[in-house]
Amino acid sequence: MTEHISLEDLAALLKQAGERHHEAFHEADGADPEWALWYAGYVQAHLWDRAGRLPSRSELVYLLIAAERTLAASGGDEPWPRAYARCILAGLEGT
Repeated sequence: MTEHISLEDLAALLKQAGERHHEAFHEADGADPEWALWYAGYVQAHLWDRAGRLPSRSELVYLLIAAERTLAASGGDEPWPRAYARCILAGLEGT
């Protein structure tokens, strides 16, 4: 049976992706208009089938951008890695 990734584990993976992304784009102070592509590749490489199946990079890009928009629209104070993880897991369950 496949072990599914928890909300906390995915949030930690997203936080780690953010730290690695900032390191990779240190010269630009983390600025990257294609950030979602970078994060999707990082998450996909570390997630594998822990989400129940391996989502495509395109699917992860879509879910990351949807999570960004959802968090911005909510005005909530939930830490971004947890909010994004919640949206990504919901999106993966819905497909």
